[in-house]
Amino acid sequence: MSGVESLLAETDAPPTGDHEVLDVRDLPPPQPLKRTLETLTDLDEEGVLVQVNDRVPQHLFPRLDDRGFVYDTVEAEDRAVTAIWRE
Repeated sequence: MSGVESLLAETDAPPTGDHEVLDVRDLPPPQPLKRTLETLTDLDEEGVLVQVNDRVPQHLFPRLDDRGFVYDTVEAEDRAVTAIWRE
């Protein structure tokens, strides 16, 4: 199990093999926020988007709330993994 997979398993995300990983660690602000929201527009009803970032994406959370998404973040030493899905 990869580092992302093991962190994803620690979240409350529904267990599904249908997830997309979006690594935004090397992007400057506001690109991580923008890319994540753009990617979510194509997310399947049963899908889970996994954002890998170098920090907890605090500015993303209100946007996810406004759009009706559920999310959970797990922090590791070098990254924060946020699982995002529809309820």
